Amino acid sequence: MSEVLLGIHHVGKVYPRIGRHGAGVTALLRLLLARPSGDGFVALDDIDFTVRRGESLALVGENGAGKSTLLKIIAGVLQPTTGHAARTGTVGALLELGAGFHPEYTGRENLKLAAALQGLTGSAFDARLDEIIAFADIGEHIDAPIKTYSSGMVVRLGFALVTALKPDLLITDEVLAVGDESFQNKCIAWMERYLADGGTLLLVSHSLYHVKKLTQRAVWLDHGRMRMIGASHDVAIAYQAFHEAKQANAKATAVAVDSPALGQYAVTDLVIDRCDAEGVTMHGAIKSRDGRRPQVALGIVRIDGTPVYGTTSEIDGVTVQETAAGAFEFALTFSDWRLLPGAYRLRAHALDPEGMRVYDTVERDFTIGGDSRELGLVRLPHRWH
Repeated sequence: MSEVLLGIHHVGKVYPRIGRHGAGVTALLRLLLARPSGDGFVALDDIDFTVRRGESLALVGENGAGKSTLLKIIAGVLQPTTGHAARTGTVGALLELGAGFHPEYTGRENLKLAAALQGLTGSAFDARLDEIIAFADIGEHIDAPIKTYSSGMVVRLGFALVTALKPDLLITDEVLAVGDESFQNKCIAWMERYLADGGTLLLVSHSLYHVKKLTQRAVWLDHGRMRMIGASHDVAIAYQAFHEAKQANAKATAVAVDSPALGQYAVTDLVIDRCDAEGVTMHGAIKSRDGRRPQVALGIVRIDGTPVYGTTSEIDGVTVQETAAGAFEFALTFSDWRLLPGAYRLRAHALDPEGMRVYDTVERDFTIGGDSRELGLVRLPHRWH
């Protein structure tokens, strides 16, 4: 089994609350006495995982979930309140923009200083300097003060230095979100070579495409706690479903239904019998107050409400089966539907016998797994020429 380069052992981080009078002094005393505050802001709580040499791990989560705090603890910038982080080998960290660079020094001078702190000095540094500058590709700005750089130029310089150092463990925090597309592609290509050569990566990114493309495993942080850990594709699907559901709830609006029609036809049961990447089979029941045979509409949407497909018994020319007075059942199979991995929702609507008006809606959520990185909703048959 390969060597553990990073061990996060029950790490917690609590920031003291400084707002009230005297809180700053109290926080300082607790820090000096190594007594954690009991009423502070909990940024991290019991984070525990390991990263072995040659592995690639992503950290995902909303802003404020604790990702940056955890990275700073791993890089040694912050000390945890509880637990500990153990690192082995060299570490290259690309965290906050410009961290470690002196604003008054030129790009060239900052490269020399940062490389020296990593043990790359003298002729060894000189031999790689042209390579570093070429990767950064910032032209004559290399001899201008860092304070005149754009955020993208700072990232270029920092990433270029990492390519020369080739650390055992590379830590990046949203580096691929800054800079132009050509430089992002250059970084991705380098990171793929780095991983292929046995490098170890800890990546923080809101881009689930990059998470699935560059990493093997992922940790989902939610309000400072580990909500999920597992294969990158599985975590990415769950995290995407969470966001789509959150967006759907934010956009949800109440649908007004005229009171005389309320309850005239109602979906009383909806069961998904089988669901996988090949299709879904479901059955359900509808109650009719007036005894007339209703129509049923069935549809599939993404969890955020994006329509995928829908049909009705009236469109397909079928009738629901009456099982008792005013009670009707239906069953349907969607086959060969080729849905891409993600979270979806099955919707059943009770319609009047004319198929013109919706009286009731029942929903069931389901998830399609898989490791596809294709885009969109469905997989279309295709071939390359």
